[in-house]
Amino acid sequence: MTSISKGFIKNSLTLTKAIKLFIMKKILFLGALVLLLAFQSCKDYSRDVATKGEIELISPQQVYDAVYSEDTVQLVDVRTPEEYKESHLKGAQNICVTSDDFNEKVKTLDKNKPVYVYCKKGGRSANAAKQLKEMGFTKIYDMDGGILLWEEHKLEVSK
Repeated sequence: MTSISKGFIKNSLTLTKAIKLFIMKKILFLGALVLLLAFQSCKDYSRDVATKGEIELISPQQVYDAVYSEDTVQLVDVRTPEEYKESHLKGAQNICVTSDDFNEKVKTLDKNKPVYVYCKKGGRSANAAKQLKEMGFTKIYDMDGGILLWEEHKLEVSK
């Protein structure tokens, strides 16, 4: 082999490595860009929800303070009637989120006043809060941890 041939082969191998490196860098860059955009869109959505303040997750103590400091509070226990009979928060009305007439019953509430919702652990009240938001309620407070966390904090319940 001549030195020209050896030089050509060496240069073409170097060029091939450079092309592969370039392609790998581009793939990594695009992958990082996709991840960045995905995380950014989640961040923007959560910020929008928080700034609109339509649904706010609050602590049992914050609900307690509202119930015992305001004259009238729209407090809704979204558990079943059987669960409600066992224990509930003072002044709460029972409108079961899993019943067929939930949407009809919540129409009696004032959409322009804050509504506080709770359940046993927090899952059903989150669902109820979303439904209330879709129905046009302006301010919805969802109690974090439900009545179980309320009782853990040794706050008063009615039976």
